[in-house]
Amino acid sequence: MIALPASVRVFERGWLSSNNVLLLDDASAALVDTGYATHAPQTLALIRQTLGARPLDLIVNTHLHSDHCGGNALLQETYSCRTVIPASEGPAVRDWDEARLTFRATGQPCERFTFTGTIEPGMDLRLGALDWQVLGAPGHDPHSLMLYCADECILISADALWENGFGVIFPELEGESGFAEEQAVLEAIAQLDVRVVIPGHGAPFTNVGAALERAFSRVAWLRADPARNAKNALKVLIVFKLLDVRAMTFDALLRMLDDAAVMRAAASMLKPRSEWPALLASIVQELAAKNGPLEVEGSRISAR
Repeated sequence: MIALPASVRVFERGWLSSNNVLLLDDASAALVDTGYATHAPQTLALIRQTLGARPLDLIVNTHLHSDHCGGNALLQETYSCRTVIPASEGPAVRDWDEARLTFRATGQPCERFTFTGTIEPGMDLRLGALDWQVLGAPGHDPHSLMLYCADECILISADALWENGFGVIFPELEGESGFAEEQAVLEAIAQLDVRVVIPGHGAPFTNVGAALERAFSRVAWLRADPARNAKNALKVLIVFKLLDVRAMTFDALLRMLDDAAVMRAAASMLKPRSEWPALLASIVQELAAKNGPLEVEGSRISAR
């Protein structure tokens, strides 16, 4: 069992939701990231079970992918809590531009939410009776942030560092730089005194040096052949969708591939459009092989 201060509670979530980190002190309760939209009632139940009659005062979003902010709307409705988001995402949320917010581009829903403030690298936050530094974490997402508590040597890393890797490097799918930024973020983490990492997915861990070594190796592997990142992105988004809706026909999944801009960009890096049916069939078969996350029965694809 990894020791964390009493004011830090981690709700480790399985797919589809990101982990939620509840930071408590005598005066307030703050939640870092709120999970996926279809899991919002579960997120609310976890918060209610822990807080009881206390209100949730603040939501802090590390970034605005749907699995990290999908519970915002329900929690705002329930608690009338304040919400802070990465400053660079403010205009897109204010206008609710789903294309810029990646929801439509990834084929993932997110109920509209509002925000009351923004955070950016260099800021300090007092949450859970602890002081946290806001750090930039571009790579997986150009707007992503991390929170670092120097006194307790705790890093809330979002999707910049997991125990075994990191999130898909989405900017590279759109012709923008992402590998170099992920490398720089990992190098910055290596310079911090970190005892515990609370990742966006998976259990908190203390073997930070080994995790960084694996992450550096993966960046190098992806940079050597960017098609690897594109194929990984397609696999992740396909599995995510199937875990959400549980089953789809092959034709519906193919239409999604054409409609969702991020998936379309990834597929375009791998094959010309005329070969997308064969590409999708190959990826689905890979995901269904050897007790993988999907299974195929005729034209029907479902999550195990």
